[in-house]
Amino acid sequence: MKLFLVLALLTLISCSRDVLPPTDVTYDVLIENARIIDGTGAPAFHGSVLVRDGLIAYAGPASLADYQAAHRIDAAGRVVAPGFIDAHAHGNAEMNPVFRNFWSQGVTSIALGMDGRSPGMDDLPAWMQRVEEARPGVNIIHFAGHGTAREYAGLPLEQGAATDEQLDALVQVIGSQLAAGSFGVSTGIEYIPGVFADRRELARVAQTVARYDGLVTSHVRSEDDDAVKASVRELITMGADGGARVNVSHIKIVYANDTSEAEGVLAVMDSARAAGVEITADVYPYTASYTGIGILYPDWALPPNNFEEVRQEQRVELAGYLRNRVNRRNGPEATLLGTAPWSGRTLAEIADSLDKPFEEVLIDHIPPGSASAAYFVMNLDVMRRFLTDPMVSVSSDGSPTMLHPRGYGSFSRIIRQFVQEEDTLSLEEAVYKMSLMTAEIMRLDRRRDGEALAGGEPLTDIRYAPRGALREGFAADIVVFNPENVQDTATFERPHQFALGMDYVMVNGILVQQDGVPTEVRPGLVLRR
Repeated sequence: MKLFLVLALLTLISCSRDVLPPTDVTYDVLIENARIIDGTGAPAFHGSVLVRDGLIAYAGPASLADYQAAHRIDAAGRVVAPGFIDAHAHGNAEMNPVFRNFWSQGVTSIALGMDGRSPGMDDLPAWMQRVEEARPGVNIIHFAGHGTAREYAGLPLEQGAATDEQLDALVQVIGSQLAAGSFGVSTGIEYIPGVFADRRELARVAQTVARYDGLVTSHVRSEDDDAVKASVRELITMGADGGARVNVSHIKIVYANDTSEAEGVLAVMDSARAAGVEITADVYPYTASYTGIGILYPDWALPPNNFEEVRQEQRVELAGYLRNRVNRRNGPEATLLGTAPWSGRTLAEIADSLDKPFEEVLIDHIPPGSASAAYFVMNLDVMRRFLTDPMVSVSSDGSPTMLHPRGYGSFSRIIRQFVQEEDTLSLEEAVYKMSLMTAEIMRLDRRRDGEALAGGEPLTDIRYAPRGALREGFAADIVVFNPENVQDTATFERPHQFALGMDYVMVNGILVQQDGVPTEVRPGLVLRR
């Protein structure tokens, strides 16, 4: 049945390409001589793309040389593809809205509000308006953070299990976010306060998300090799209890050195799908994670416990724990600090400069909550296995300010390393994982204003337009590039270097990059569920 539906869809797309748009109007943009990769995973084909009023008017094999357009782009055989969609990103869309780090990679839409923390909880429509007034360089996809919602529902930050009354308040807060246009809920179950959520709380959250056909995307409780399966099963249980679609954020296995461990996690997800739970994942193409230094500390040294008391009364025990944990995580050389005054130095280098054991440095100088770091604790083959799974999309987990190259290089790295150099993915597969697949997971691939894609009134608010593919009626988020020229230049030493090779990047039908140079125009919108 699934194969039949896919063939039917491809037939429909093929037929739509044969229907040419009207010739008696002037279009905004005509892209000619293109190698079109439409985002569906279908083979590339030679053709043309027309844009009008922020939407794709045509994407097909016809030569449209006789059509009138205000701006013509000769692709000269370069790839024309849908703009990429980052399934998991970070950044302050009000204070730092440019987001060139994303569009330089070809990313035209980013999901914010990840890991259980989100903006706009007090008044989401007002936040959306403020973001659009700030003129973002890319489109924003909002997720409501479960941890932030907990606080707005009146739960103290360090409170454990919620009461019935608090759960009622929590789901009311989340429901108001979804009603205002948020695409779902993010959880950060490894962090405070998400760590305190029990099965009953997660089920109530999932039930609320399901009522709005939203998505639960989760930083699961643990990504360590001895706990990750149980953590993914907890997310599956959340989806099953509440009837919601669920997604594993930045899927990884810390310490794993064998692809069989990835196979085991993927098998858990396959079994859940067979049982009726819709579960997907996203992955970023690096072997170092980036998060707060608290990840190294035991639960009993973190809130609600008093760290000063632990430091005074359990110092020997704490030092032993930190020594063993850091050594298991490839040693102090594998922890690269990203917060002043330690930025750019490994824990080993800091310990050497202070002439102290690294565990004592942590206790005395880098307590929980004081810094973030990159941790080189993942295996390339394991990450590659996740990347090639048909139910895993691409994300960056990056931001404009984070001291990790993933915010500036993830999508370009996919093309350079995993398509061009390794042939791990075909370019068509990679584009699908970076565009339409994420749109399908988030329900961005359909009109969300109550109108059907075919028939009805023309779409007037492109915040509700479908995205993720080069199809008639979809938003004109488009990239033009030669895959041989795509480079991710950001490194851990210089993480804020812009990617190269995206010749044209179009957001909502307007160029933000032309001939590889920013146009200084920022036409991004806050998309609505």
